Amino acid sequence: MRIEFPKAAREDFHWTQEQLRIGSAPDNDLVLAASQAAPHHLKIQHDRRGWVLQVLPSADRIYVNARPVHERALLRAGDVVSVGDCRMLLRADQDPARRAVLNVPEQGRCTVALRAVSGPLSGRVLPLRDSLELGLQGRCPLELPQGDVVSLRIGWEGGQLLLESLQPSARHPLRVNGVVVENVALQPGDQIGVAMHRFVVDAPGMEAEPEIVMSGSPATHLPEEVAGPTGEVWWLIVTAAVLALGIALALLIRF
Repeated sequence: MRIEFPKAAREDFHWTQEQLRIGSAPDNDLVLAASQAAPHHLKIQHDRRGWVLQVLPSADRIYVNARPVHERALLRAGDVVSVGDCRMLLRADQDPARRAVLNVPEQGRCTVALRAVSGPLSGRVLPLRDSLELGLQGRCPLELPQGDVVSLRIGWEGGQLLLESLQPSARHPLRVNGVVVENVALQPGDQIGVAMHRFVVDAPGMEAEPEIVMSGSPATHLPEEVAGPTGEVWWLIVTAAVLALGIALALLIRF
């Protein structure tokens, strides 16, 4: 993962560790100015859920895609983390245009939708069907700062889900997973971003089915054989039979 500092004269920061500590103290992995961050402000840790941001007790709240975070938040490539006046764009290491081609059969295309996770359309789910246009001429206009305009199209072509920039903006480039793109094939989980807008590609039909791994050789022993020694099992059977016979005789004598 890389961190890009938009509109700041600072080089990208690249990290591969399981944990990233950010703050103004010199013992952090990424050091910010004291006017921007507390000595130990936050940490980002990778676990089974992905990248998890945690705000440390000594720090003020931070923002992820302009939304306040008080304790924890899940992150994905393309998110913008704001600490004070420092904005950090999380960017994937791999250029989406260089990924292996993903061809989807026709029956897997009906489940694809865009889920808006940030911006004025946040919370809406936009079904794709055959194609979807966003922006000036599209079904869903995209409001941009200073009256800027942008237009993009997402649709199927030759078994691939393609994103095409119809009317790009110089001030607000189109990004996929934080990387600037023009025309690129999308994959499940990709995050499309332009200005404050963020859309996640939800596409269960495009994801590979999990491989079913059979266990090793089948068990060769019966359950009663692994329950205990053979003599112990037969002792239990004989005891149960004697108890049943005793109960039957007692009921016979009584009646």
